[in-house]
Amino acid sequence: MIKRNSDWYVPNTVDRFFDKFFNESLENDATTFNPRTDIAETANSFEIEVAVPGFNKKDFSIDLNEGLLTISGERKFEKEKTEKNFYSIQTEYGSFKKSFQLPDNVVSDKIEASYENGILSLVIPKDETKKIVSKITVK
Repeated sequence: MIKRNSDWYVPNTVDRFFDKFFNESLENDATTFNPRTDIAETANSFEIEVAVPGFNKKDFSIDLNEGLLTISGERKFEKEKTEKNFYSIQTEYGSFKKSFQLPDNVVSDKIEASYENGILSLVIPKDETKKIVSKITVK
């Protein structure tokens, strides 16, 4: 895999750049990446969108344990039988794991997840009977 470190994007020397570019193995190193995530709140829910193009629905694992929502997945680099000479790979391969501490006012058994057009979407409904806002008086 192409390593995602500062040397890849900003090489110290031109020689080092070409060394990495032409000699880096595309299949030996496991890697992790951090997909872009949007989090929003509406009147009735929290919404999380994770940009993970090229995945399949079966590639994801979503767990909720004591208020900690963990989303993880893995996308493997599969070498095709018709040998290709890759000159640049900007698609992210490997595994990722993101965790979010949910507030107390969510309905955990009604969380919905869907995957469409490269976006993993989660809708986390709020329990309107549990308000987490309070007023504090200064003494």
